[in-house]
Amino acid sequence: MNLHTPRPYILGETTWKTIKTQAYEVVVLPWGAAEAHNYHLPYAADILESEYIAAESAQLAWTRGAKIIVLPAVPFGVNTGQLDITLTINMNPSTQFAVLRDVADSIYRQGLRKLVILNSHGGNDFKQMIRELGPQFPEMFICQINWYQILDQSKYFQEHDDHAGEMETSILLNIAPHLVLPLFEAGEGKGKKFRLEGLRTKLAWTPREWTKATDDTGIGNPATASEEKGKRFLRDLTQRIADFFVELSNAHLADLYET
Repeated sequence: MNLHTPRPYILGETTWKTIKTQAYEVVVLPWGAAEAHNYHLPYAADILESEYIAAESAQLAWTRGAKIIVLPAVPFGVNTGQLDITLTINMNPSTQFAVLRDVADSIYRQGLRKLVILNSHGGNDFKQMIRELGPQFPEMFICQINWYQILDQSKYFQEHDDHAGEMETSILLNIAPHLVLPLFEAGEGKGKKFRLEGLRTKLAWTPREWTKATDDTGIGNPATASEEKGKRFLRDLTQRIADFFVELSNAHLADLYET
């Protein structure tokens, strides 16, 4: 049983009695994925990360006066390259767009004009969806944050993490250690590169077929992960995101550009 005091910036913990008296400025939509994360991390890793980072960032922003509310996380992401991995759940981009449009429509009708998608999954990309929603919801600001791209991994971790490696394992050791298996049970997370030079050098791009790109579903070695590394990384990350939340909460949408 969770006995903590309800957090007024988390929609799922807040009642209509509170909501109807609040004037919110920023709505945050965490978005994750349900997928395999090597042998040692849970399928919900991306969901847990998006929920935690959104909540912690919102808490920091709230204490600085930002009027912010975090929605429940969307638990499914684009996993078209992993459909042969049992119980990895795919949500197609077209379905994501429909979900996002409905969320935007709901809050737009209620007078809310600032929506932040806090994305926790590399297969998700909302840029073109945001472009398409712009004309449908005039005077509304929508943006995405890919939290895993904000900080330089090399300042916190020994190994670069693409998926379920040192960074993600350190984060989960910090926020949900009871869901992390002992690291000796993890695979090495050795990724297999494309043979085509143009794909290796990112001259061209195509989705990876995950069972051909990795043996254990991870890409990135988790062996040197630690709770302390995760704590330090999350502290700096949530502060950066909170700074943006405060800035956006205080911003006038008619005055976003320098003169």
